[in-house]
Amino acid sequence: MSRLILLVVGVALAIGAVAWAQSSKPKTSTPNQSLAVDRELPVKNYLKPSKEELKQKLTAEQFKVTCEAGTEPPFKNAYWNNHEAGIYVDVTTGEPLFSSTDKFDSGSGWPSFTRPIQKQVVTEHKDSAFGMVRIEVRSKSGDAHLGHVFDDGPSDQGGLRYCINSASLRFVPVAKLEAEGYGEYLKLFQPASSANQAKAAVKTETAYLAGGCFWGMEDLLRKIPGVVETEVGYTGGHLANPKYDDTHDSKSGHAESVKVVFDAQVLSYDQLLEKWFFKMHDPTTLNRQGNDVGTQYRSALFPVDEAQRKTAEAVIARVNQAGVWKKPITTTVEPFKQWWKGEDYHQDYLVKNPGGYTCHFMRD
Repeated sequence: MSRLILLVVGVALAIGAVAWAQSSKPKTSTPNQSLAVDRELPVKNYLKPSKEELKQKLTAEQFKVTCEAGTEPPFKNAYWNNHEAGIYVDVTTGEPLFSSTDKFDSGSGWPSFTRPIQKQVVTEHKDSAFGMVRIEVRSKSGDAHLGHVFDDGPSDQGGLRYCINSASLRFVPVAKLEAEGYGEYLKLFQPASSANQAKAAVKTETAYLAGGCFWGMEDLLRKIPGVVETEVGYTGGHLANPKYDDTHDSKSGHAESVKVVFDAQVLSYDQLLEKWFFKMHDPTTLNRQGNDVGTQYRSALFPVDEAQRKTAEAVIARVNQAGVWKKPITTTVEPFKQWWKGEDYHQDYLVKNPGGYTCHFMRD
């Protein structure tokens, strides 16, 4: 009798699993079904680089996805859980493709949008691979594989779900649109009449911080409320226009550093140091952070003026006195002389390479 009961239960579970799979299977849309409405945005031609150029420019995963129609893993990609305001551009050409204003959480583990930024920037193609019929989405100018479109999106927003690989995209936050040549897209995020007023109201300040490998430092710093822009590079050395190899073995004297532009009305220099900088790395290890050893990995602050210098010294004294760290702070305060931007592949490294090396984390 017990075997019979187990058999019945097993059959019931199997039937239930099949039913669940059928009900949850994404439905496919048909080509040209997009309900995207033309916005009053510029239509420009973007040149498609050669495959040889793309191999040099892109990471291995970006190349596989865009040029070989690969698929990145769900929940382990740069933008599936990104909630910042901005636009997503073709990683191969820079053409604007999607906006955060149309992004939603589909639970799929990939970035999902209800429509492209303009309907003419993407093309749709029938995809019969893997024994199923789907609609592939590619960029218009670059012909890069982006992902697929399904008709199981929000019904009140057209019913479509553009399921896109993060590796096909580069995110440009609102604060960087003007600087990167996408100023026309500011109108998507605020009324055109108030765009210039809002921009003028932001009072920014710049800080230069060093605390070990700049990959991990930048990844934490760019997420701080009030931070407008981050850039990794080199400062504090004696060699002009240094490259990454020049900093090895402390040859050039430069520290791997992060340039942080922040909204001074939201975040003060004092708060940036005490609440964040001194908690995201170990400031008591001289010329070292984790397994990274050398003066290029030193803990250092490079104040740009007298006010920042006094603040830096005061914060170091407070952190030392608080006894949060059991050993003395070794962070140096050095005069800022010149900033050298790091190589492109170092910029936003952990965004481009989720799960990449870092020894940085926030302490209580």
